Amino acid sequence: MTLDISAINWIAVLAGAAIYFILGAAWYSPILFARPWQEAIGWDESRAQPQTNPLTYVVPAILYVLAGIATAMLAAATGTDTLGEGITLGLVTGIGYALAMVGVEATFDPNKPKPVPWFLITMAYHLIGFVVLAVVIALWR
Repeated sequence: MTLDISAINWIAVLAGAAIYFILGAAWYSPILFARPWQEAIGWDESRAQPQTNPLTYVVPAILYVLAGIATAMLAAATGTDTLGEGITLGLVTGIGYALAMVGVEATFDPNKPKPVPWFLITMAYHLIGFVVLAVVIALWR
């Protein structure tokens, strides 16, 4: 098994990362989970909204591209190129990596007044994001 960067479909990586990013915009919007997520982190609605910083959007976008590159390399190394294989790869990476990282943060961050709802909302987002990312990459290989 080799991790061959030349086997990456860069359009699939960018498309998958963009979908993951857009999913986050919807996921954390008032239409879906903004209110319960804000309660979980202890958001005080009486405080003024923080000024929007471009890095708030740029950093996640870059990180989703990095996740896409890693997923594309894994897809190439494992021959993942069907819907079922993409779903499997997304579940493996989502559970194996996102669950571990989000779970550790939920466990050790003493500043979240409701760590379990925060974990469930955040983990569900990343699990769906990883599955979508892997499916896009698998089907576009």
